[in-house]
Amino acid sequence: MFTGIIEELGTVREVREGRMIFNAKKVLWGTNLGDSIAVNGCDLTVSYLEEDGFHASVMPETFRRTALGDLKVGSVVNLERALTLAQRLGGHLVRGVVEATGAVESFTPEGDAIIARYNAPPEILKYVIIKGPITIDGVSLTIIDKTPETFSVSLVEFTQEHTNLLQRAVGDRVNLESDIIARYVGQLLDERQT
Repeated sequence: MFTGIIEELGTVREVREGRMIFNAKKVLWGTNLGDSIAVNGCDLTVSYLEEDGFHASVMPETFRRTALGDLKVGSVVNLERALTLAQRLGGHLVRGVVEATGAVESFTPEGDAIIARYNAPPEILKYVIIKGPITIDGVSLTIIDKTPETFSVSLVEFTQEHTNLLQRAVGDRVNLESDIIARYVGQLLDERQT
């Protein structure tokens, strides 16, 4: 489990079939082999540690279902270590399981904030609730608007400066994870109706 509060921006050092290598510093503190690190919201297992980075094995399924396959050497990624019981839960409960990808629709300045709009597939939008949480590339955010095809969030200055969200261009794919509580409630209600 994760919180969606990004600890560090890392970079991709290498991408090849079955493995990715990331440059990082902060997320390595206290990390052991087999630990989880969320990379753009994808829970990856650390398979090798170096002084300035880590390796992760990546299954073909992960490349198919996420935007990790779009990354290139030098791409900036959001990094977060797995939650421990001693940490504050500043974001929301994030599993690190990307459910679908969406795409950047627009960025619109609003005061010091930027309104980011994303398109999303119906299986995500079903669980999108205004003022509810969503995870975009591993970042815990609050939904401020929803249409039949899109949703939007407001990016405060701290989020603008400490995540990779504004490094995306219109049309770029992003990893999406909906609120786990909404998913549980939705599934329970769906099962009741059958």
